[in-house]
Amino acid sequence: MRMVFRWYGEGNDTVTLKQIRQIPGVEGVVWALHDVPAGEEWPMDKILEVKRQVDPYGLHLEVVESVNVHEDIKLGLPTRDRYIENYQRTIEKLATVGVKTICYNFMPVFDWTRTELFKEMEDGSTALFFEKAKIDNMDPMELVRRIASNPDLTMPGWEPERLGRLSELFEAYKGVTEEDLWRNLQYFLEAIIPVAERSGIRMAIHPDDPPWSIFGLPRIVTSQANIRRLLKMVDHPNNGVTLCSGSLGANPENDIPAMVREFADRIPFAHIRNVRVYPNGDFIETSHRSCDGTVDIAEVVRAYHEIGYTGYVRPDHGRHIWDEKCRPGYGLYDRALGIMYLWGAWDALERSKRGNA
Repeated sequence: MRMVFRWYGEGNDTVTLKQIRQIPGVEGVVWALHDVPAGEEWPMDKILEVKRQVDPYGLHLEVVESVNVHEDIKLGLPTRDRYIENYQRTIEKLATVGVKTICYNFMPVFDWTRTELFKEMEDGSTALFFEKAKIDNMDPMELVRRIASNPDLTMPGWEPERLGRLSELFEAYKGVTEEDLWRNLQYFLEAIIPVAERSGIRMAIHPDDPPWSIFGLPRIVTSQANIRRLLKMVDHPNNGVTLCSGSLGANPENDIPAMVREFADRIPFAHIRNVRVYPNGDFIETSHRSCDGTVDIAEVVRAYHEIGYTGYVRPDHGRHIWDEKCRPGYGLYDRALGIMYLWGAWDALERSKRGNA
């Protein structure tokens, strides 16, 4: 596996490239142009500026997360073709700086959803937390106010221009079914996958987080069966999935190791993190250790090792520990610890393999 680390850019991240370079086994950064609105073509000068910043540290730019999909594409509106053309041109530009994988999602209105950004845990650390009853009874605007309460650091998937149209978007999605969303996703994929193939880039859709409907909005990338449908819908090696153990793991019925084994050749990018799921449907993000959560991370790593995985991996959301002041879920310390846990599990499997050879 090839270890990478998400970085939000100069002036927009508390973690520096120098620090990332010192984490053992990390070879590249996962990046994006977070100031470009969804649907707009990425400017080449801004892409090259990120390359100029990263190159001196010997890190690569092979994974982008995310090139966001405009809501008109998800809604299937007549205007979608203009935004798809922008997406196609962005793919072509990213190929020129060595990008090999683009992560994206197809979640209506909201990206990932949590009710608390700094929920205190038993040991005094804090973490992202989802309280099901609150979401079931909350006004979406209240959730927006909570997530947007820190103006100093952008929150991916909670872009101000999108949230500023919240009422309008909820009205637009009235009557939109899961099957409508499937059709619109297929239309999008049939348009971009040929461009991705020519550009040498693999598209990797991120599962819905959490993997069920919120506020009555349809969600479709939620389970093994649905990922199977997605990959067969446009059955091409460049149409893949970002297999996120944390997003899918919020539903204990999802068997992550089984997904790794079934979709082995269609996972160009993986997020590995743990969550502790409670009987009432709440969940909190924990350390990467298997015993700290509901997802058996050691078994997930074993599955990747069994398939001889050579794709990109990053530790996903971490706790906030040792009084670190950082973007929720994206500090340095706990994600670096997560990387060492993943490498430890991987190295043990490698040693065992050599011993049995």
